[in-house]
Amino acid sequence: MIHLGKTIGSSGALTVATYNIHKGFSHFNRRMVVHDLRDRLRMMGADIMFLQEVVGHNARHVEAHPQWPEAPQHEFLAETQWPAAAYARNAVYAHGHHGNAILSRYPLIRCDHEDISTNSVEKRGLLHAEIEVPGWPQNLHCVCVHLGLFGRSRRKQVEAVCARIEALVPDGAPLVLAGDFNDWGHRIGDPLRELDVHEVFETVRGRPARSFPARLPILRLDRIYVRGFSVHSVDVHRGAEWARLSDHAPLAAHLILGA
Repeated sequence: MIHLGKTIGSSGALTVATYNIHKGFSHFNRRMVVHDLRDRLRMMGADIMFLQEVVGHNARHVEAHPQWPEAPQHEFLAETQWPAAAYARNAVYAHGHHGNAILSRYPLIRCDHEDISTNSVEKRGLLHAEIEVPGWPQNLHCVCVHLGLFGRSRRKQVEAVCARIEALVPDGAPLVLAGDFNDWGHRIGDPLRELDVHEVFETVRGRPARSFPARLPILRLDRIYVRGFSVHSVDVHRGAEWARLSDHAPLAAHLILGA
């Protein structure tokens, strides 16, 4: 299920963010917060959002929550702010599905999903979008991932991510790989170095950011890897207002093309 849109151009500066939105529910599923979540995402001002655990459809939530949006979450969140939005389901169940999404201010000219599940229990995938940023010499490639909870699964999934990028992303093309890597042991960096990518928080602060749990982040689960950019600055969006929206804290990076 893919929805595409269009918008207008920009310079070599780019702000990207990644966020596991926990299906639009607060920590421990206490409250439906998707409306507040949309407001907070707009405040971030990101050009491109990489989202995980995005609900495409859930019949139970529609019945249980009168304010549940009629549109799929990626369309609801993108409304008025990101004219281009793509979604692909990872997990499919009797009453609905959820997966990854990419929201963009710039036109999505191609978007593909790849199932990188390693077992029948944990359904995982990657969403690969090619984005046309006006004025840039090459298209931007964005890959949004949500990796598994088990180390062996993550290693195989990273191999699949690397294989796709090596096969389909030109060497000189700018690249952003972001999402929920579930990598609390910080063990997946070595295979990714073969792609000549660097993690933005490692570049600026020496280590990936603490992003989970949102109320008091301890684990370094979420990442933003880039190629073809310098990193101007990075942010972890913490605090009470963010902690009430998801169990993850969102990460953002301000990038400069080719510097």
